[in-house]
Amino acid sequence: MASITKRDQKRNTNFIRASEISQYHYCSISWYLQKLGYEPKSHLLQIGSKKHEKLGNMIEQTQRNMIISKIFAAIGYFLLFAVILILIFEVMI
Repeated sequence: MASITKRDQKRNTNFIRASEISQYHYCSISWYLQKLGYEPKSHLLQIGSKKHEKLGNMIEQTQRNMIISKIFAAIGYFLLFAVILILIFEVMI
């Protein structure tokens, strides 16, 4: 269960701080609840954090794989172009 503290009640304003933008981007529900002054006190938070971490790792791995696939595609196009040039010069000679 979550509870509201006096410190957090003072923070309940209509202003959004720059640090809150990244928190909102990471998890909008968590941002909203903290904006209301709730502090998480649940074992489910640890499970959610692990799932967020696992998802983040999957996204990073996918981005790395995309870069690698673009490199291999560029190498493949270069080799194809080289083979076409060799064939053209062989026909001309």
